[in-house]
Amino acid sequence: MFRVIFEPDRGQRVPIRLWARHVGPDTIRQLQRLASQDYVVEFVAAMADAHVSEGVAVGSVFATEHTLVPAALGGDLGCGMSALRIDVDAFGLDRRTLEIVVSRLGRAIPTGDATHRGGGASRANLPEGLLETPLSTRSLEHTREALLGRHLGTLGGGNHFLELDRDADGGVWLLVHSGSRGLGGAIASHHARAAEERNAHGLAGMDIRESAGAAYWQDLEWAIRFARENRRALATRALEILSDVLHREVTAADTIDVHHNFVAREEWFGRPLFVHRKGAIAAPRGDRALIPGSMGTASYVAFGLANADSFGSCSHGAGRVMTRTEARRTIRPKAFAESMRRVVYPDALARRLVEEAPCVYRDIREVLDDQEDLLVRTIRLEPLAVLKG
Repeated sequence: MFRVIFEPDRGQRVPIRLWARHVGPDTIRQLQRLASQDYVVEFVAAMADAHVSEGVAVGSVFATEHTLVPAALGGDLGCGMSALRIDVDAFGLDRRTLEIVVSRLGRAIPTGDATHRGGGASRANLPEGLLETPLSTRSLEHTREALLGRHLGTLGGGNHFLELDRDADGGVWLLVHSGSRGLGGAIASHHARAAEERNAHGLAGMDIRESAGAAYWQDLEWAIRFARENRRALATRALEILSDVLHREVTAADTIDVHHNFVAREEWFGRPLFVHRKGAIAAPRGDRALIPGSMGTASYVAFGLANADSFGSCSHGAGRVMTRTEARRTIRPKAFAESMRRVVYPDALARRLVEEAPCVYRDIREVLDDQEDLLVRTIRLEPLAVLKG
């Protein structure tokens, strides 16, 4: 259940509904700044994993009648999660096999700032329609021409990952967390600048009934599609590697895909609204959601409850409790390795991966407990092996 923060003397126009049991003062200030904007209607919802971020707190959900707010979504438009139930038995994956898989994934899939060399995928091999939909400016079109083939099928950095998990029945799942890469970042930056030029404050909005707002909406829809195609390309490459290592074709029996940095036009409280979600996913009744933990803890498949109190949203993960700088300063590689002893990962990267250690995230069980009115957990997935961006 949520608690309410409403302090009009701090400029709030609408209340904040907060599902997180622990949230810092900087996060509260970001939420109150958002709740003071004249385009926000009804309330601001803050998910159970809410934490401070650039511009708008991760886990923020809000709605408008006609306004789109580019700075409220971050740069990785359409970033999200895919989960594929694959035809592999976890009992047949020993540690040595998992080490080979992780090593092969690391060699085949660009991570961090790396992209495909030599231009990447050719136009003939790109998913249908990715170059047919026009972007709003010639500059963005040129960026797409230059980056599309190089960025499609790349993981990115931060907390992006490829992971193999097992469920309670010994089934194996492939999890993919990635987004729209440099293309989404270019689109986000362009429209955030355009909004600021029209209204010079940090959370400037665009009216979708005007040309600038309509252009952003079109480009955002394309970025979301590209992010989904990027996850599909990553999953396809991972299945190819698994097939090669296991000496048989590995296929997906079931696929879930959700995204968490986006705007959607939805009906709430008897009227159409533009619902903005940054670090939050839509959880319609009966639809499946994915809630990842950390690289060393469980993730969950859940069903949404379409709770109007949150505009039908839920958290997109566990949520950080420690910044990357704090993690590098306080967590030793040896302690990180101990926390990851049951999970295969590129151990040569332990010093860098302390930024993503399990202890820098909230307890995923606590996060799920805090949003029991938003979703129902159904499948627990334990990590076997992970490649981090």
